[in-house]
Amino acid sequence: MRNPKAPDQGKGHGREVSFIINKGKRKANYTDRMKHRVDSTKGKLIYSHRMSVIEPVFGNIGTNKGLNRFS
Repeated sequence: MRNPKAPDQGKGHGREVSFIINKGKRKANYTDRMKHRVDSTKGKLIYSHRMSVIEPVFGNIGTNKGLNRFS
C-alpha cells in the first residue's frame, strides 16, 4: 500500500498504510492534514527519526517485558 504521488515510489519507499480517497469536495480533516505533513520532506525526516528512537522502546516493552497492551 504505497503513496502513488510519492517521488520515491519506484525505489521501494512509501506509505505503509492505505486510505480511501473520496473524490468529493470536502474540508480537509485531521487525517488528511497529517498525511500531508508526514508526506512532506520535513515530515519524512522527523518520522524516520521517530522510527529509530521511539519504536524500539515499544518493541522492548512488548517483546521482552511481555506487556502487549496499555490499559
